[in-house]
Amino acid sequence: MLYHKLIATGRNLVIFLALLAGVASLQLSRLQTLQRPGDDYAQIEIDSQVRLDGLRLQLLKQLPSLGFRNLIANWTFLDFLQYFGKTELRERNNYRLSPAYFRVIVDRDPWFLRPYIFLSNSVSMYAGQPDVSVALMEQGLQSMTPTLPPRSYFVWRYKGIDELLFLGDGMAAQQSFEMAAEWARQSPDPESDAIAQVSQQTAQFLSQNPVSREAQIGAWAEVYLRAVDDKGRQIAREKIEALGGEIVVSEGGRVSVQYRASESQGPQDSR
Repeated sequence: MLYHKLIATGRNLVIFLALLAGVASLQLSRLQTLQRPGDDYAQIEIDSQVRLDGLRLQLLKQLPSLGFRNLIANWTFLDFLQYFGKTELRERNNYRLSPAYFRVIVDRDPWFLRPYIFLSNSVSMYAGQPDVSVALMEQGLQSMTPTLPPRSYFVWRYKGIDELLFLGDGMAAQQSFEMAAEWARQSPDPESDAIAQVSQQTAQFLSQNPVSREAQIGAWAEVYLRAVDDKGRQIAREKIEALGGEIVVSEGGRVSVQYRASESQGPQDSR
């Protein structure tokens, strides 16, 4: 029986690698185009690259897993990082492929937490589709528990931030932060107590005022901390300042938010 299982696994691996080679050939074609000296990203080339990326994503979506779902999710995330790293390319195509990357990863491996940080930002803040980001996080959460995968409570926080800042739905955000607090309290993770406390505090702010300035500033502070590029940090800083706060970075690198003198609140520690 073990022999037959090993044979089947080996056969699946060969088939999977052959299929993946087809995706890799598209990846190589894309890199050769993007890395040409003096490339100024003419619009016709932008459109061509978007079509190529879309085709590769479609292949990844339809690729039979054959027991390698995690590998497909990892491959897709690495591909997204290359896409996101080409600033001019992604800005000129309006980040339109970000939702497709997010969808493939959640479909293949909803426990893969790292992409949620990158893709919730990219889909909500840059691609302007927070409803899609929230829906995909809801899908991923259906496969999670308070303890598995470790630190799963963060996905509830990301969802609450998108609902509050990009959908303007304070009531939904309150529920998400309450769930983040509940899951964090059940988690053995060392930082879970602090996350439970801050999540419950945000939910309390929102229960009293669905458009709470304190909750919005706190949410933008988290966006600032987990931003993956300077543009994201600049957007978050501007939003915090517009709400009456200020980002302060200590000599030791600790980030906090201080309210202006005209505001009645004290400093809010963010890291």
